[in-house]
Amino acid sequence: MNPNKPLTLLGGLTPTQFMKTYWQRKPLVIRQAFASFKPPVSTAALKKMSRRDDVESRLVWREKGQWQMDRGPFARLPKASEPDWSLLVQSVDIQDDAACALMNQFRFVPDARLDDLMISFATDGGGVGPHFDSYDVFLLQAHGQRRWRIGRQKDLSLQPDMPLKILAHFEPEMEFVLNPGDMLYLPPRYAHDGV
Repeated sequence: MNPNKPLTLLGGLTPTQFMKTYWQRKPLVIRQAFASFKPPVSTAALKKMSRRDDVESRLVWREKGQWQMDRGPFARLPKASEPDWSLLVQSVDIQDDAACALMNQFRFVPDARLDDLMISFATDGGGVGPHFDSYDVFLLQAHGQRRWRIGRQKDLSLQPDMPLKILAHFEPEMEFVLNPGDMLYLPPRYAHDGV
């Protein structure tokens, strides 16, 4: 990959410009990073993967205002018409050639920092709560819309007795709505909440 060739998925930046200006420094919203984006894996295929014991998956939902989580494999999932739940499937790039091809478009990232392609499916109101990751993330919207609230969180304390690492005092500074093909890059430890 030519580090000096502008990439649509970086909003016209070259990999060199992106790494120098944004990588591990500040967020970047890229509208239509993937124009006319077609998800590499269908929702049905994603659900099927979540039934396998060799694929890591999680189901996250809220019940009476409290976050809940179960780990797969899942014999059954809630109906798509039921609100407020999310399915997350890890390492989809290992399971599917089209997902691997999508992942390969990010090969400008150092191999030591390139982990896996996780795909999530969420119904209306679904999310995983305000949290932070210890690594860089590219959040690519495939279907529908997702509202992301983000912030440079100084207080990284977590809510006690939760099955997930939910921030106790989330303080968003910016908000974006992503549509299919849009992407949000976040550096490590940048707090975010997507619904």
